Amino acid sequence: MRLGLITVQKEKPSPVVGEMVARLGEHGATVDMLYPEDRARDVAEVRPEYDLYILKSSTRLAMVYAGLLHQAGARIVNPVPAVTLMKDKYSATAALLPAGVPLPRTWMAESPAQLAGALATGPIVVKPYFGSQGRGVHIVHTRAELDAIPDDFGITFAQTYYESDGRDHKIYRIGDELFGVRRVWPARTYEDKLGEPFEVTGEMRDVTLRCGDAFGVDLYGLDIIMNDGRPWVVDINTFPGFKGVPDAGRRLGDYIAGLAGAK
Repeated sequence: MRLGLITVQKEKPSPVVGEMVARLGEHGATVDMLYPEDRARDVAEVRPEYDLYILKSSTRLAMVYAGLLHQAGARIVNPVPAVTLMKDKYSATAALLPAGVPLPRTWMAESPAQLAGALATGPIVVKPYFGSQGRGVHIVHTRAELDAIPDDFGITFAQTYYESDGRDHKIYRIGDELFGVRRVWPARTYEDKLGEPFEVTGEMRDVTLRCGDAFGVDLYGLDIIMNDGRPWVVDINTFPGFKGVPDAGRRLGDYIAGLAGAK
């Protein structure tokens, strides 16, 4: 069984990815690292060469490469249509609302300057509509803070800002298993990113499963803010780092091996 891992080239891959690849090897699979940014490719020659692709990167070029493979009939986890939907914050919001997922009030705008009216309801969070890992996130309380956001910010996604009751909650799903990690935000050290584990039960479990059902996937991560005892989903990640999940690499390897049909 040959697997292709679409990822970003790094000097030191994450321990979770290394453990995942090793576990897949124990299942009899070989895994090749595929770096979309490493060279030019002839679009006409992009054809499936592996039994299963693992879409770990969501850079623009990685998404283009995976999209071409999808059109050519490749098997990919997570599926490209679902990843594309989840990465576009507007589309993701539109998919989650009818699923009954608790989301903050959301605004779309051509630029941050257009969001002055939204501040009338209280503080807002301003983000790039196609982004991840907390890049470009601004918590805005005043018009002056809004005006300070760079003019080249681009198409803007904004939501009501809810102050967390405590630590933020990261929820990870791998197949039928859910894992919760409480973290400080922003995480500044590796220990911060590992956080503190907790059991995902009750309303938070129901919300997590609703999110997966909305996109038809069972491998993802959620960012949830608890405010006045109520959960609010503020982000969804298609293939997160799974930091703080016990034996994350082994679990991911077993999950992907099952999808690939490895022994």
